Amino acid sequence: MTSAHQGDGRPAVEHRAGRHARHRVETHGRDGVHDPHDPHGDPFLRTRFAVPAPPDTFLRRQRLARHLDGALRTPLTLVNGCAGAGKTLLVADWVATRPELPVAWLTTDADGQGAGMFWAYLLQALRTSGVPLPPDIAFPADANRVGDALPARLAALLGGRDRPVVLVLDEFDRVTAPEIAAQLEFLLRHSAPGLRLVLVTRTEPLLPLHRYRAAGELTEIRDAELAFTPGEAARLMEAHGLRLSPAAVRGIVERTRGWAAGLRLCALAAEQAPDPELCLKEFEADRSAVADFLLAEVLKRQDAATQELLLRVSVLDRFGPRPANAVTGRADAEAVLARLHRSNAFVQHVGHGVYRLHPLFAEILRAHLRMRRPGLEPELHRRAAVSFRAAGALPEALGHGAAAGDWEFTASALVDDLALGQFFTGPRAGTLAALFSRMGQRGGDGPAPELVRAAARLSCGDLAGGAVRLRRARQLTRRYDDVADTTAARMGCALLEALTARLTGTPRRAEDAVREAEALRGLLPAELVDRHPEFFALLLDHLGSARLWAGDFAGARAALTRAAATGPGAAVT
Repeated sequence: MTSAHQGDGRPAVEHRAGRHARHRVETHGRDGVHDPHDPHGDPFLRTRFAVPAPPDTFLRRQRLARHLDGALRTPLTLVNGCAGAGKTLLVADWVATRPELPVAWLTTDADGQGAGMFWAYLLQALRTSGVPLPPDIAFPADANRVGDALPARLAALLGGRDRPVVLVLDEFDRVTAPEIAAQLEFLLRHSAPGLRLVLVTRTEPLLPLHRYRAAGELTEIRDAELAFTPGEAARLMEAHGLRLSPAAVRGIVERTRGWAAGLRLCALAAEQAPDPELCLKEFEADRSAVADFLLAEVLKRQDAATQELLLRVSVLDRFGPRPANAVTGRADAEAVLARLHRSNAFVQHVGHGVYRLHPLFAEILRAHLRMRRPGLEPELHRRAAVSFRAAGALPEALGHGAAAGDWEFTASALVDDLALGQFFTGPRAGTLAALFSRMGQRGGDGPAPELVRAAARLSCGDLAGGAVRLRRARQLTRRYDDVADTTAARMGCALLEALTARLTGTPRRAEDAVREAEALRGLLPAELVDRHPEFFALLLDHLGSARLWAGDFAGARAALTRAAATGPGAAVT
């Protein structure tokens, strides 16, 4: 068997053995004293051991500093938040205000680093902080692995200290190897009370947090706590030379959700503006440094399929797995959204399987969607509208149908749900009027759009215009051979007929409308009728009012009494 040779004539195996021998000398030292080199023989990067210096505009938040003091009492501290949440600067400032603490700081390296390299840098961080390590704790010779002896020896050494050393591992989300997490957890468990470990991360570390939490040995600071309050945001703006009204501060906090980087970037933009409050009010996130930050730190860190999912769900507000699957064409959106939430990728879980995107992130994603996929946005809104309508979420279905410009669908959703009366009563009257004001004259030519136009006219007092649209809707319903296809539309016509009768003082017309609606009622699903008791209550109210204006007080009282008694499942008699 012949062996491959290197350029110098030595066999490859012999060459590798010689290289490793020399490497052991470089890392362990010729006289038992280590040289400052990592397992590759490269000098250690000093920047990875440096505690970051906060900027001049950094705002010390005492509530977080006091919470972080828990790191002195618990073996493990977790500072977990999204990119730009202020995690690193918070811990760096806390360290700076406690010069009496022996602190070892290590900013971890990129994903995929080997165990040997990780432990070599951890040891060097300890040495840099002044923790004396004996010669038998030497740097690993292999960049990809480390034996169990090293964590065991280090644990024994730290466990015997009089004063605990605080070890801060910044950007710990870059450490993804389970073996490193297991060895680190071993070190932490067996170093007590000589080690206080502080992990600064965007994701959940691969450590048994539940054990430390149950034992009261875990200090946690998470995204929600890292968010700036309005008072803190006002002080931050003052540090940038901006004195804003309380309303302006509340507005920017609501838009950024208290996100530290977003607030700072907005403040930097407003500093240069002649009217800072107007600048913040009209701030276009997709054309600013905020966009650059979020695209680089969040979106581009995801794989191509996840980026596509984020772009598509950006058209949604609050959403569960069904609409997310509808707009993405996937079947696993829920699992992806849960993973993004756990990794603090600006996907927030609001409970019961419902998610939302951070508003600034959503704004930027929508702009990116229009650039990457021109013309796709209306189709995504259309898919969302269909999904929400199938789930019985009418407000969401209407909003997305309008955004898609599909007015036939949107008007039909309102009419078929027996919700036409919401134009005249309830908290959504103004919302519906504003939404359908965009429909115009060309937004569908079926009976449902005409009914909506009639309701909009009548709701604002235009009796003549509403009557014209109502007659047109009646004519369109007669074109259908199957009455069942237009039952909801005919019910809507009856409701508007009763309203017109009320406005014109013609009770007989209102009575005819009520009888028509009662005759049609049996053709609709009972569940739908029960869900909208206000429909018949409005009919009877219009009838009672029409009788009242005609002087039929007894008839008016009877109709209005029945209207008040109308409830889910109640029959009109």
